[in-house]
Amino acid sequence: MALTTLSDSELLVEFRNPVTKEKAFTSIIKKYQEKLYWHLRRMVVDHDDANDVLQNVMIRTWNGLENFREDSQLYTWLYRVATNECLTFLEQQKKRAAVSLSDVESGLENKIKADQNFDGNKLEWKLQLGIQKLPEKQRIVFQLRYYDEMPYEEMSRVLETSEGALKASYHHAVKKIEEYIKNH
Repeated sequence: MALTTLSDSELLVEFRNPVTKEKAFTSIIKKYQEKLYWHLRRMVVDHDDANDVLQNVMIRTWNGLENFREDSQLYTWLYRVATNECLTFLEQQKKRAAVSLSDVESGLENKIKADQNFDGNKLEWKLQLGIQKLPEKQRIVFQLRYYDEMPYEEMSRVLETSEGALKASYHHAVKKIEEYIKNH
């Protein structure tokens, strides 16, 4: 049977077999790479940065998958790894530049504005700029819910926080984005 047609559980069994480990890993990456890329891209904005972080996610996945206990779905675990790698990346950017997080966020905002298709009057661009104005945690919650349509229950496992806190965070994020769009 081709590995691409296997369930996550079956792929994990194949990953733990030294003979099929690499093929199983390739299948897992092919299955989730695009979703993970777009999750990262929305957080770091830049294509090259998203690819760099994705490479780190793949390395962490290769190194950690052997110990994955299947307490959650593979997809949930991968999102947690990706989110943590992204937060690490943003933190490193902040330290490397020796600037505040608001300066890093301004840099992300400038990357959006530098896009050749940028039109500040269009709603989708205002939405992107509004998202970049959110505090980091609210931005992640908003993106997981709005773009990935992730249920709060699953988001709770990815971000290791309560569903109630996530709902409140999402609500505040939506209000801030609405306010930003209304005023810009």
